[in-house]
Amino acid sequence: MKTIILAGGSGTRLFPISRKKYPKQFLKIGDEKSLFQKTVERSLLAVNPEDLIIITNKDYQFHIKNQLSEVFNDSSVESFNLILEPLGRNTAPAIALAAKFALEKLKVSEDEVLFVSPSDHIISPVEKFAEYMKKAEKIAKEGYIVTFGIRPTKPETGYGYIEADSALSLTETNHNSPSTNPTIYKVRQFHEKPDLETAKEYLAKGNYYWNSGMFAFTIKTIFEEFKKNAPEIYEKVENSTFEEVLENFESMPDTSIDYAVMEKTEKGVVLPLDITWSDVGSWDAFYEVMEKDENRNVKVGNVIDINTKDSLILGNKRVVSTIGIEDLMIIETDDVLLIAKKGEGQKVREVVRKLKESEKFKHLTEFHTTVYRPWGSFTELEKGDRYRIKRITVKPGEALSLQLHYHRSEHWVVVKGTAKVILEDDNGNLKEIFVHENESIFVPKTRKHRLINPGKIPLELIEVQVGEYVEEDDIVRFDDRYCRE
Repeated sequence: MKTIILAGGSGTRLFPISRKKYPKQFLKIGDEKSLFQKTVERSLLAVNPEDLIIITNKDYQFHIKNQLSEVFNDSSVESFNLILEPLGRNTAPAIALAAKFALEKLKVSEDEVLFVSPSDHIISPVEKFAEYMKKAEKIAKEGYIVTFGIRPTKPETGYGYIEADSALSLTETNHNSPSTNPTIYKVRQFHEKPDLETAKEYLAKGNYYWNSGMFAFTIKTIFEEFKKNAPEIYEKVENSTFEEVLENFESMPDTSIDYAVMEKTEKGVVLPLDITWSDVGSWDAFYEVMEKDENRNVKVGNVIDINTKDSLILGNKRVVSTIGIEDLMIIETDDVLLIAKKGEGQKVREVVRKLKESEKFKHLTEFHTTVYRPWGSFTELEKGDRYRIKRITVKPGEALSLQLHYHRSEHWVVVKGTAKVILEDDNGNLKEIFVHENESIFVPKTRKHRLINPGKIPLELIEVQVGEYVEEDDIVRFDDRYCRE
């Protein structure tokens, strides 16, 4: 069995902590590991590292590699099967592309089972989940498309639902031992996110399950269903090489696997999961799955709470103090403070929409004050009309591109470590200069330059930019080891 981890989503429902350039699958909220890292570790309870296929977009490739290197040693990161979508085309094209990769690059047969998992879910206990994965593999080998259904615990309006039909008998699934044969049901219908009254009806009926977005099927089965129900995807994959599919990925329809296949197939079955699960699709959902104190508060960061109950309080650098509040969600970052009533978490997307419409604030939906790069990160400390101040961290052995700026000069002060600076002189020659702690160097505008960390510890420095234009797009790259434009 191969596991496909879908890690290209850019949702902002956990704004302001989740943003387009650093979405929720990479977040470590009150935890040492991100949701993506937990997904990888959970998958490895059922498959080997070489059986993982991680599909994401080009913007996230360095997040993926950095987070894999935190879980595994650096030398093993490049051995993971990583597919980079040129642009997002939803889950159906992503799964088709991954299936093609498995056939062509991993040399598997059409009878190989693919298990598909999003990268941003919370699941426990993980050992029990691994058993469900192995059960799904057995069922999928018999030609079914298995979807994992979560037993609803409340009338949730933020999830889609799967309506189960009759149970499949042991003879239909060819299992001889009832102890190893899970109860599975034919899928009657998929339902979109309901209103509250409809969700209450689903809960009362007892044969409706939350749609987890996890599936298992053989390559043969899914290609047959693409051919029957989504020929516009099948035709682009069947008669092309993997490289050709990737090159023409933009022409793929933007559609989900639910719409392309699951809502139409006659091979769909639902395997109910008796575990704790959340797609963390809102701050309300985050509150539900987190550990609470004696007043049913979830607190992360520097929080002082007095007479506070049933609230979610996430602090960042500042101390967050609350007095006499109840049923509130307070999320603080360097540049945004979100305060909402519990139960209104799904409306965060409306805040994001309004910010996107604002010329002044639309950048807030894209970036944090800390921006991650393949070489490390930078944090904006202050910005004015003609200046910008950053704290830059360069990982050991990494280097920024050889570049120049037309509109700004830069002054670098090393705080920790040793910097190797490549700087163009008055004659156009590139010179190598070492800058140590408490030393500085000036980089004039229009001069080629490069910053390198030759040491064994992270390099930290303060950068002061001065000029008539201090935005990120004032950069001309001449050489870049990360192949950025």
